[in-house]
Amino acid sequence: MKTALITGANKGIGFETARQLGQRDFHVIITGRDEKKLEKALNILENEKGSYEYLVMDVSNTLSIAHAVLKFKESHHYLDVLINNAGILLKNDESLARQEEKILQETLQTNCYGALNVTKVFLPFMRSGARIINVSSGGGSMSDPVGGWAPAYCVSKSTLNALTRHLAYELAPQQISVNAVCPGWVKTDMGGGGATRMVSKGAETPVWLAAEADQTLTGKFFRDKKEIDW
Repeated sequence: MKTALITGANKGIGFETARQLGQRDFHVIITGRDEKKLEKALNILENEKGSYEYLVMDVSNTLSIAHAVLKFKESHHYLDVLINNAGILLKNDESLARQEEKILQETLQTNCYGALNVTKVFLPFMRSGARIINVSSGGGSMSDPVGGWAPAYCVSKSTLNALTRHLAYELAPQQISVNAVCPGWVKTDMGGGGATRMVSKGAETPVWLAAEADQTLTGKFFRDKKEIDW
């Protein structure tokens, strides 16, 4: 049985990705910073087909990450899939030129440094054929027009895309694939009720990359299981 770890998975796209991978016979570790919310999510998942557990981890906190990897090591020797899904979009993220610098700093800390730091500590458990999937956004595209919404969030996703490309290059000799995903505008707490996509659709491409896609695909950006421009 393959093991997948998903950050920010007590709700939204991360939770649905966990549910779908559990149905595909993965052992899924859901992570988040709130233990009570993780317990609630795990109780729901345990009524579904699959094998699940939770691990408390705040990706914005290096000490929390270090503690989490020690807990992981107690019962696991390898990791097949890492999905960096945890992310934030702050309500007052409106203008890079006018808003407080801490908005960008906090956003980058979670959305970029969080993904990188989690990847670095779990990488020793990943063998040839393992997969890393970074949940990005169309807002991070450098080829699409700038939309004028949540600029710090969009900058963080552009940076995550750059991290994806460089990690893919570095880890290619180890045959570990690294890809980014744009799930689209999804009906989650972040996306809001006006979003055009159901959560199941948002999870479709991360699940595909984790379970079905050719492992040789790496250093790419995907939406709806198709490569898109950076």
